[in-house]
Amino acid sequence: MSGAQDRLPRLLALVPYLLARPGIRIDDAAADFGVSAKQLRKDLELLWMCGLPGYGPGDLIDISFDEDTVTITFDAGMNRPLRLTGAEATALLVALRALVDTPGVADADAIRRAVAKIEAAAGQARPAGVAVGLGVREGAGAAKAREVVQRALGAGRALRMTYYTASKDEMTERVVDPMRMLIVDGRGYLEAWCRRAEDVRLFRLDRIDEAVVLEEAAAAPPYAEPTDTSSGLFRAEPDQRTATLVLEPDARWVSEYYPVEDVQEVDGGRLRVSMRYADTSWMVRLLLGLGGEVRVEQPVELAQRLRRQAAEAVARMDRHLAAT
Repeated sequence: MSGAQDRLPRLLALVPYLLARPGIRIDDAAADFGVSAKQLRKDLELLWMCGLPGYGPGDLIDISFDEDTVTITFDAGMNRPLRLTGAEATALLVALRALVDTPGVADADAIRRAVAKIEAAAGQARPAGVAVGLGVREGAGAAKAREVVQRALGAGRALRMTYYTASKDEMTERVVDPMRMLIVDGRGYLEAWCRRAEDVRLFRLDRIDEAVVLEEAAAAPPYAEPTDTSSGLFRAEPDQRTATLVLEPDARWVSEYYPVEDVQEVDGGRLRVSMRYADTSWMVRLLLGLGGEVRVEQPVELAQRLRRQAAEAVARMDRHLAAT
């Protein structure tokens, strides 16, 4: 029997393969895919029930059999092999590299083989902005934090760490009881019981500045429940405001590092994004740090405050230069 992890890629490849070889013998096609003729027939029977939304007779993949040969007569859009753009390949590689180091992965060797194949196929192609995003997601700090967190999880020990909270722009010392590591949207997280907050928290690995495994055992309370990440991590709050920002190519990493909505490509490699925020002072600090690489379209009040603080900063610099 063919496992699901083998069958799905084969099903995706079968239609373009058969389109290029109308009337091919089923035995020959099975040999090319390394499966039995019986298994290939089962794959074709499954494909026969796949197609476009609506799933009526005119929407499903249509297959014609003539004794021991097979021909695709309607492909339902599956007429070419899967291709990844440079950005898609990079995002997939980041997620796979994080996954292979995560405790509980059943077949790390299979993931490493997949990484090697994707790297070989992708070559050196890197679209503008991707390299920066990759560095944010999988920098040396995240790799080091992952190693320490893995040791704590493996030993069942508590963890002391220094953590950067981006929304408050502050570093805090915390002692946590690790529960699990997980990956959401290509980023690695530690889920743990935070003794400081007295609640379950998700900590991004790339925001853990230092971490030390303690001698004491991890002891999350029995009522500590894992976070539901099925619909993502970001939860909009009623008191949050929304800023519409236009990011220059060198600032596209913001859309990877912070939760944004309504991402739109605009001319010149720029991005228009909507970003929620609760603390205006924090948002102003973030935007000032981007210099001329961002423009605030809305709200007007945020743009005015940003201009005012930028002008004050320039004035202070001028006074300092005049004094020296």
